[in-house]
Amino acid sequence: MAKVLVIGVAGEDGLYLADLDAGTIAKIPAPTKGALASADQLRASGVVITKGVNLAVTAQSTASVSGGFMDG
Repeated sequence: MAKVLVIGVAGEDGLYLADLDAGTIAKIPAPTKGALASADQLRASGVVITKGVNLAVTAQSTASVSGGFMDG
C-alpha cells in the first residue's frame, strides 16, 4: 500500500503531501524540476492526473462526508 500521496485540488494553487502512516497533511514547496513539476504544470492547465488512486472526492466539510455525502 502507498505510504504517501501528493494531492492537488482543482482551482487551488499548491500541492500537499499526505503521510498515511503519520496521519498528517502538509503543503509542500512548488516543485521546480522533474516529473512532479511537469505534472503540476499539467494540473494547472486543467489536466486530471491519477496514479495508484482509485477514489478521490472533494467535499465541503468532514461533516458532509460522515453525514451521507455519497449516499443515494
